[in-house]
Parts: sequence; C-alpha cells; structure tokens
Amino acid sequence: MEAKSTDRDSESADSRVAAGHTDGVSQRSSGKSNKKQGRGFHSYPFYAPRFWHGMLPNTWLKLLASGKFHIHPTRFPLAFGVSATTPFNASLAALQKIIYSSRLRSAEMHGPPVFIVGHWRSGTTLLHELMVKDERLSSPSTYQCFSPHHFLVSEWFFRRFCGWLLPGKRPIDNMATGWDRPQEDEFALLTLGLPSPYRRMAFPNQEPVDSNYLDFDGVEEGQIQDWLTSLRRFLLAVSTSTQRPLIIKSPTHTGRVKWLAQEFPDAKFIHISRDPRSIFPSTCRLWRGLDEVQALQRPKHDGIEDYVVKCLQRMYRAFHEQRQSIEPSRIIDVRYEDLTASPVETLKSIYSELRLGDFDSVQPLIESWVENEHRSYQTNEHKLPSDQEARIREAWSEYFETYKYS
Repeated sequence: MEAKSTDRDSESADSRVAAGHTDGVSQRSSGKSNKKQGRGFHSYPFYAPRFWHGMLPNTWLKLLASGKFHIHPTRFPLAFGVSATTPFNASLAALQKIIYSSRLRSAEMHGPPVFIVGHWRSGTTLLHELMVKDERLSSPSTYQCFSPHHFLVSEWFFRRFCGWLLPGKRPIDNMATGWDRPQEDEFALLTLGLPSPYRRMAFPNQEPVDSNYLDFDGVEEGQIQDWLTSLRRFLLAVSTSTQRPLIIKSPTHTGRVKWLAQEFPDAKFIHISRDPRSIFPSTCRLWRGLDEVQALQRPKHDGIEDYVVKCLQRMYRAFHEQRQSIEPSRIIDVRYEDLTASPVETLKSIYSELRLGDFDSVQPLIESWVENEHRSYQTNEHKLPSDQEARIREAWSEYFETYKYS
C-alpha cells in the first residue's frame, strides 16, 4: 500500500513547473537513492559557478583539508577552477575594504529584518520571493551570497555582463536563476568560511559536518557570538547596497531563532510548515541534486534519508524550545497549503500581524501573480511506501501533531 499526498512543489515564485517535476509530469518519489546519478536533474554547465568559487584562498584550503583532499578525478577541473578564482576574490575583497571600510563601520540596518524559517522544501523560497515583490523590501541576492567578500565593488559587473554564467534553471527544479534573485544567506556564511551544515556538500561521501550549527547545541558561547557577528557584518553590507529592510530566508535558521532574536532585537520571524509527506521526498531530492552539482567527489547518495530525518528532528526540537523566548507579536506561523491556496489573504495576515506596513500597495502585485502565474502551477503527487510514511510519522510525530498534519 502507498500513502499519497498532493504537492504543489513549486518553491519558485516565478511559477515555473513544480519543483518535484523535471519534465512537467507527476512523478513517483519514493525517497530512495537514485541509482542513476543525476537522473531527473537539469544540467549544470561545467563553467557555471559553484558555492566554493567565492571563497578566499585560506578558506578554500581549509575546506579541502577538512575533506582530506579526497577529490574524485572527474572533479579535478572544478577544484582547479576554484583554486584559480580564490586569488581574484582576495584582490577584490582588498579593494572593497579600501573603498568601503569607513562606510561599513558606520552602517546600520534599514529597518528590522524579517527572517523566514522552516524546513527545506516547505515553501520558504516561494514566500521569500513573494515578499520581495514589495519594492519597499529587499533581500540578499544570489550574487551577494556567492561573492560576500566583494559584492559591493563587483556586483554591477557580473549582473550586467556575466548573466550567461548561470543556467536558465536550477538543477533540482524549474526555478529560474539569476544574479539578482533572492538567495539564502547561509550560502554567504558558507563562502565566508563560517561553520555551516552546507559544508557537507563538498565531500558528501563522508560524515555530515557542522550539524551542531543547526541549533548551536554544544557550540561554545564565544563561537556563537563570532558566527552572529559575521552574519551581522554580511547583512549590514547587503543593507548598505539595498538601502531597504531585509527579508532573510534560510531553513538553517529554524533552530537558531533565539540567538537571532537576541542579536537583532527588533527582528521578526515567519515560520512556514508543510505536510511532512511532501517535505521528506522533496528534501531527499534536493540534497541529491545539490550533491551532484557541488560535490568534489562523485556522490554515492548514501545516508540521505537518515540525514533528512535527523535534521528535522534536531531543528524542530530547538525551534519549539527557543520560540518560547520570542514575543508572540514578533513571530507568526503560516502553512504552505494556505499560502498556495490563498496567497493574497496569507500575505495580508503576515503584514497585519507582524506590522510590516501597508499591504494595499503591494496587493495588486500579488493578485497579478496569482492571476498570471500561480494558475500555471502543476500538482506533483508524492507516493510514499507505507513503511516510509510510518517511519516519518514516528520520527516526526511532534511536527505532524503541532502543525496538524496527522
């Protein structure tokens, strides 16, 4: 027997075909490792940038050393390419420091930041892109997250002349790419050399790393403060560029909300939940797709299901505990199913409860998106074998119950 759950797996706010599809047709997604590596993913050109391309030389060497330089021969060109790029980053970083150091020292956030949190594939990207349709708001861009050391001096050039470096769509789904599109700040932190669970993508055949940075459990106070200081420094640089309040989205922040609320006392939080029967297979697919593109090894995709199960447990154990320390007026819960069914009403409630300003001015943009793009969303049907559904129902029972998916 199989348990079915429908899934508008379209994290893309540009309303392309749903993220669970690569061919525009519903597909069976059991969550099992795909023996044919790369199957079902869009091609990612060899010349297209990876996260590692934005690193400085020392950060890149530390990353390689952490994986004991176990690079597969087929990934040598990638490693050589990154190695050649890092001195370029160092030069531009020095230039940015010369030009902007004084301005960055006095930089301030342009209004309280809003953090969108929730598990991967729960709709965080869809919500993120809908909210930044409001021109009064802004977000870290893809280029800023790829090149956090020097985007203030280099972004104009890459956005104008180097759009061809990016493929039209992300490898894992049909979401459009672009240097100016909103992006997760976790990628910037990774590129800056901060501990991040995303570092596992470099050497996916080894044990996952930095999982304690999903909730800061076991991380020393001084290390947490260093991490927060680096995050603030990056967001101040982004704010200097955009001159507008920031909407920040990273699933990895879900188990860090207490620390973010302390570091940014005026910050507000939007938590989005989704049916776990859709989250599980979609997240397994996400990690396989990212590993195929980003890894310095030829990924075996072993242990991904266990990793997905454990990450949600760890993140939400922390989230449910930490959110108690945040004033209720600063955090709101929404459901992916409500967001896709009634996007205008859902965003209106977010603006109202978090006091984000007048929603009337942005409502026509959201209504236009609903009318012209949202209708083209295609429904993806995940079919979980009964044993897999039973597993996540037991392991994620608190999530099922708390967010009423049981």
